Amino acid sequence: MLKKLLFTFVLLPVLFFRSFSQQEELIDFKSFHLISSHDLLDYAAELSSGKYEGRLSGSPGYENAARWIAGKLKEWGLKPVPGDSGFFHWFPNPYTKVINPGSVVILPGKGEKGEKKKKLAFPQEYYPGSNAASGKVSGEVVYAGFGISAPGLKYDDYENIDVKSKIVLIEPGVPYTGNDSLLLPWEPYSYHRYKFQRARELGAAGLLYVGLTANPNTSWLEGFVYAHISEPVADILLQGTGRKYAELKPAITSKMLPVSFAVHKRVTITAETIHFPGSFSCNVAGIIEGSDPELKNEAIIIGAHLDAVGSPGMLFPGALDNASGCSDLLGAAHAMATSAIKPARTVIFVFFGGEECGLYGSKYSVQDPLWPFEKVKFMINLDMVGNGTGFHLSGGLSYPEIYRHFKESNEKYIHRELSSSETRISYGRPRTDGAIFEKAGYKTLGLWTTGTVKPVFYHQPLDNTDGLTPEIMEDAAKLLYLGILNAANDGEL
Repeated sequence: MLKKLLFTFVLLPVLFFRSFSQQEELIDFKSFHLISSHDLLDYAAELSSGKYEGRLSGSPGYENAARWIAGKLKEWGLKPVPGDSGFFHWFPNPYTKVINPGSVVILPGKGEKGEKKKKLAFPQEYYPGSNAASGKVSGEVVYAGFGISAPGLKYDDYENIDVKSKIVLIEPGVPYTGNDSLLLPWEPYSYHRYKFQRARELGAAGLLYVGLTANPNTSWLEGFVYAHISEPVADILLQGTGRKYAELKPAITSKMLPVSFAVHKRVTITAETIHFPGSFSCNVAGIIEGSDPELKNEAIIIGAHLDAVGSPGMLFPGALDNASGCSDLLGAAHAMATSAIKPARTVIFVFFGGEECGLYGSKYSVQDPLWPFEKVKFMINLDMVGNGTGFHLSGGLSYPEIYRHFKESNEKYIHRELSSSETRISYGRPRTDGAIFEKAGYKTLGLWTTGTVKPVFYHQPLDNTDGLTPEIMEDAAKLLYLGILNAANDGEL
């Protein structure tokens, strides 16, 4: 009896808790304060380090990062999802290793006397294609708008131009810019892989993709060499045509008519790569089993993608995108695993692979669910949650019974600006793991930051830990810990 009384008096200052049927907050301050910005920054620094070679999904570097994550989950007492897969859930994921930056050289076109060739500077002016074939191609440049042939939509960027044995210069995206039902038929044409395959079908020798962002979500095609170029380089290519690059896309989208033409300059692109078509990647998943005999059969899923864009010519660390989100998840997982208050429902922490390659990991997770679909209360996704001053919880206004747990926790303990929004239909191609869960019918929310503090280097070599604000990461992990724990213990959810 004395031991019980001593335990109660020791525990009371640490814990504030009430029956979960009353839907009031639960907090273990010891675990809450276990979440430290120093630890989270250390996690992000580890994942961003050169030993993982940019965490390209399917590569040995990514697998090593996945094993590091699984080691932390095991260390803290999380368990694998029941089944035969352990912490790792494997799926096919081909990848291409870029051996060196290659080169892009602009050559004078016909009649351009006195012009000198220009070798582009890496990484300031171009990135090698993450899925370029190994080799060298040369040809005249042809601007082909969005690189789309859509007869059903009466639109064809390739109409009236010849791209055989030439280098096509194209844009990402589609000419329709609205987010409504009229965007739906354009979705198949928005994928990078479609654009590359269409150019190849028409006999193009290679491709220049406008936009200086590394991207493994493209096609590897035998003998097809490509590179990403900056917008200023696109302007250089247009010199002598009487056109400016900045005017081209608006000209297409305003009238929904192609603006395609021969540029007359010539380009040589070289690449040295190795393609691995039979590679596999994995999601890493760990659970904290629910403590209630009945509610433990229900689950809450928290996810963030672990992969980044690799090392196309040099290391792209992927600190903000998305070592930050993974570090936030680790902080919340550690706190919840050590908390004296246990979640009544099961909580699943998932680190997705293949997001940058085409949302492979999340697609696999809904096709072969980690938990029975009808027993998942909601899913919350984190991507690039490591730079800012406030939070936005998308989907929260559509699910007020979930949102209130985060809102109340923030008001009492975090004190950051927190906004929310309703779930909105996106008619374009899915771009986040959360969108895959949403399309599959899960209640899905997304935690984001607001009020960017430092420059964002999206899919660029400067996406390192210098671009993170550790304080917002600490508060993100604390908000997750409190919000998820209280939702997991809400018997009326």
